[in-house]
Amino acid sequence: MTDIRNIEKTLLSDNWYTLNKFSFELKGKNGQWQRQEREAYDRGNGATILLYNVEKKTVVLTRQFRMPTFVNGNQDGMLIESCAGLLDQDNPEDCIKRETEEETGFKVERVKKIFEAYMSPGSVTEILYFFVAEYSDNMKVSDGGGLEHEQENIEVLELDFQLACDMMVSGEIKDGKTIMLLQYAKLHGLL
Repeated sequence: MTDIRNIEKTLLSDNWYTLNKFSFELKGKNGQWQRQEREAYDRGNGATILLYNVEKKTVVLTRQFRMPTFVNGNQDGMLIESCAGLLDQDNPEDCIKRETEEETGFKVERVKKIFEAYMSPGSVTEILYFFVAEYSDNMKVSDGGGLEHEQENIEVLELDFQLACDMMVSGEIKDGKTIMLLQYAKLHGLL
């Protein structure tokens, strides 16, 4: 167990989500206490899913504008990624079923949780729950695209699985959660 003491929390921002500064003492390997300061961004926990179709050998991904990528070198700010959303008050399974329908237009009943991960543990508190689910054309109940009141403008992509894997190598897919899901699918022979 980590030895930590004298934790002080200072709210820096609660505009979109919350940004806190933590001052604390951490006991090092040598037994000495060291004073440290870190900032932690808390946006809640989330869930993400890879929809796949065995017969067609396709996956469903999304494309949308992501400002942080734009300010860090992504020329148009558009990012191809797996469907995802924040848990809010839902459990991870209910969340991802809802988000899948809102974003992709596919209504899935059976999803499989494959793992969970901290995505940026040096600065973000979020745990992301990862799911996979098979889909078929008859599960399409709407065009998807996200919710207007959440200012979502999501393009739904149905891609050949091998093409999606090639897009990781070429750099067209740079989203960490999406890369993890595609690699899981490849490692476990889902398609």
